[in-house]
Amino acid sequence: MSNTPLQELIKQFNQTRQKLEIDVEQKRKNFSYTLRKNRVVFEKSLHRAHKRLKKGALSYLFNANPLYLITAPIIYVMIVPLVFLDIFASIYQAVCFPIYKIRKIKRSDYVAVDRHKLGYLNIFEKINCIYCGYANGLLSYVGEIASLTEQYWCPIKHARKINNPHDRYWHFIDYGDVDGYVKEFDSQRSKVKK
Repeated sequence: MSNTPLQELIKQFNQTRQKLEIDVEQKRKNFSYTLRKNRVVFEKSLHRAHKRLKKGALSYLFNANPLYLITAPIIYVMIVPLVFLDIFASIYQAVCFPIYKIRKIKRSDYVAVDRHKLGYLNIFEKINCIYCGYANGLLSYVGEIASLTEQYWCPIKHARKINNPHDRYWHFIDYGDVDGYVKEFDSQRSKVKK
């Protein structure tokens, strides 16, 4: 069976993604750090150089745009719904996925909080990096839970264009393709099972 144009594009996209991952791995070598048990380890000389480049916390704060300081509480109060989302999404996966026989995903594969260990960041920049790493990782984690659920219950593309759909969306059944729905529904479910 030959590949459809869409399958070819997906294949090219996955190849591009692999090249990007290779590029990131090369940059790890260029910037003299390694990962040991998911912990970043810099060469000592580089770590000292980072410390020398750090902008002081008070200087950072006093030179900040006043509007940034005013809006910071609005940004940081979002931690409350994010933590609730984290708890409820994790409970949902723990309770429902075994019932549906959907494979569970590891939260740690999505939530990465490590940028705060960079020696050239001051305390405010580190807090910002912790927050962003948690928030964006959490949303990716929850998005993956939702996409597995969607593939299990409703693996149909939308009629209209949507921005930035998850990776498995492109393999969903075309909107309006009743024959495809009847033939492929069980196959779509089986792809997310343990």
